[in-house]
Amino acid sequence: MIAEQNTIDNQGFNLELASGANKGATVFGVDEVGRGALAGPIIAGASWINLDLIPEAISYMIVDSKALTQKSRAKVIISTKPYAVIELGIAEVAEINATNILVATLKAMERAINALVNTINREPTNVLVDGNKLPTCHWPTQAVVKGDKISKSIALASIMAKQTRDSTMSILAKSYQGYGWERNAGYGTVEHKKALAKLGVTQHHRQNFAPIRALLQQPEVPSITTCSL
Repeated sequence: MIAEQNTIDNQGFNLELASGANKGATVFGVDEVGRGALAGPIIAGASWINLDLIPEAISYMIVDSKALTQKSRAKVIISTKPYAVIELGIAEVAEINATNILVATLKAMERAINALVNTINREPTNVLVDGNKLPTCHWPTQAVVKGDKISKSIALASIMAKQTRDSTMSILAKSYQGYGWERNAGYGTVEHKKALAKLGVTQHHRQNFAPIRALLQQPEVPSITTCSL
């Protein structure tokens, strides 16, 4: 048993084990994707990994989502499916505009956590949350700075959230051509900023973000464009 636990430790489950995940406790990992983008929703993921079942070879595949390609993320999601459950929470642009990015981010996390509880029909003993801010939650939560590099539960949540958000932005890009969302996922790249100056601000841009707000105050910039999907 000790050797098996050490193997799991080396795989990046230290925080989960410290919360008793190998002794019957249910530990979630939570992360968000899209907080810094100029356009598109925030998508949060919440994951629960069954440490009693997941093979070493599969757990080693779970790393920081930013280090993985689209194909690699898809492979991780498929490979971990028999041993983990992942749910998502979304905060759309309208909600971001109506509140602020922090409130919307925490709300998306809260939705992901609640969805995971409902899916597995189990309440978490601890919820590991990436970052230094915690969502409203009925269960114990733990902020973990750079958690996607420390906790594989957080990393897996991030992988699903990023895969879903990138796909969402690629779909939107087909209706809003010229912004490069299929490549930049709505982040403020040079390509995206040049397109904003030329094409204008869309309904999917975050109007309370400083670069977008500044553009809207310039009369020479085209009006907000809309497009039905």
